Amino acid sequence: MLSRLSIRDIVLIEKLDIDFAPGLSVLTGETGAGKSILLDSLSLALGARGDASLVRHGAAQGQVTAVFDVPRNHPARDILSENAIDDDGDIILRRVQTADGRTRVFVNDQPASVALMRTIGHALVEIHGQHDERALVDASAHREVLDAFGGHASAVRETAEAWRIWRSAEQELSRHKARVEAAAREADYLRAAVAELVQLDPQPGEESELAALRTDMMRAEKIASEISDAQDVLSGPSSPLPQLASLLRRLQRKAAEVPGLLDDVVTSLDEAMLSLDAAQSGVSAALRATEYDPQRLEQAEERLFALRAAGRKHNVQVDDLARLRDTMAADLADLDAGEERLAVLEQHARQARDLYDQSAAHLSELRKAAAKGLRNAVMAELPELRLERAEFIVEMSSEPDSRMEEGIDQVEFWVRTNPGTRPGPMMKVASGGELSRFLLALKVALADRGSAPTLVFDEIDTGVGGAVADAIGQRLARLAKGGVQVLSVTHAPQVAARASTHFLISKSGGADRVATGIVAMDIDARQEEIARMLAGATITDEARAAAERLLRENIAAAT
Repeated sequence: MLSRLSIRDIVLIEKLDIDFAPGLSVLTGETGAGKSILLDSLSLALGARGDASLVRHGAAQGQVTAVFDVPRNHPARDILSENAIDDDGDIILRRVQTADGRTRVFVNDQPASVALMRTIGHALVEIHGQHDERALVDASAHREVLDAFGGHASAVRETAEAWRIWRSAEQELSRHKARVEAAAREADYLRAAVAELVQLDPQPGEESELAALRTDMMRAEKIASEISDAQDVLSGPSSPLPQLASLLRRLQRKAAEVPGLLDDVVTSLDEAMLSLDAAQSGVSAALRATEYDPQRLEQAEERLFALRAAGRKHNVQVDDLARLRDTMAADLADLDAGEERLAVLEQHARQARDLYDQSAAHLSELRKAAAKGLRNAVMAELPELRLERAEFIVEMSSEPDSRMEEGIDQVEFWVRTNPGTRPGPMMKVASGGELSRFLLALKVALADRGSAPTLVFDEIDTGVGGAVADAIGQRLARLAKGGVQVLSVTHAPQVAARASTHFLISKSGGADRVATGIVAMDIDARQEEIARMLAGATITDEARAAAERLLRENIAAAT
């Protein structure tokens, strides 16, 4: 329910903090006191269109904050959760409207969009008045209202799920048909391309490996000749090693004959032999490391060029050739087995459609039964609302071939205001006062089914007499007893007398500055206000006595 409404600098309201209670609350006051401003402020916090003209003259910005106390399982909390907004405590909707036309939205103190605020507000509050577009006059919501009345939630979910399964089967069938048709148009090309790619057998990463190998081998080619020349010098026929080895052996034999004379020479030659032998081994190792093989280089280049040519031909990267081959092969497989697969998918789609048709037909029958029940429930309320000659009609048309997620039914509430006249959509046929009473009868018939936790009725008793006003008050009180919070802006004392909480809206201030205020009245103040509503500008003792009687009777009825 709406537990608190705080308004700052909106039109004539400078500062208001209103605490609301469960049950039926009425707001009364003289014409022009600011009742409509209060509802405009609430609408602003529920996501209504903002406007710079709403900001109080002289203020930079206006602000409205609405606080709602709702159960943990209320649908509004699911909306918060889906949008990653904290919902541990109350739901707080805050709207800031600046004088330059900009607007800011906060949901539980987190910045949000107006659209999100409107969605949450729609789940929390319904405003019903003669010209309110969000009320039950919106034909697009009538099917949901009927389902709420009939308790069709499970059947609606089953039909929606059957519709999604059928649509998924149809989409899969359509995709497969498109693939088979495309493959058929390119069958010859596909077969030749797949054969070519199968023979080529491209591997992921092969291009990079071949390019690296080619670079290494070309680099090795450049230095291989120099290494080979070094090997010829050290190990070939002209190698100095045999001569040096022979010289070393001769000197070693002579060194014994002349001790000390040739020792250094023999040592130096021995070290030189060791160094040359090491150099010979190093050159041989370097030559082996280059592994330069002209034939292998040629094979690598031919393979690399073939892969790149195939990539250019098919307009893909070389690394994607293997995937392209697999895709083309799959397309061929679809083509080869296309008719069989199509037959299977067509059967699945037919079965899914048949299941949907069964579910939608069942839901349609439930709706037809609920339509009769809703019509009878609303019709039962009309006589006491002085619409005894009127007729409420649930206009329902079913088109089995017009399959929708919501079923096959179109639902709209129609009315006939007098016998012999042509029925038509409720919004178009009913006058303002009649429309208000039809809406009230609908809400009473719906009770707590499919209703927001807070209902606001804006002067729905306008233009009706005492008996009708009393009937309206009875029904508002009945709604409130059903666990729904009801707020009613009223000019009817019969309605005001049935409230559990009565707010008086008034203006104060001088010629230069006027402000709207609101107070919750005690029993004595309520009696005086109801007497004013009965008598007008001059309150008589008879009016006070009548007001006391109204209050006493309604307090007794409430207890």
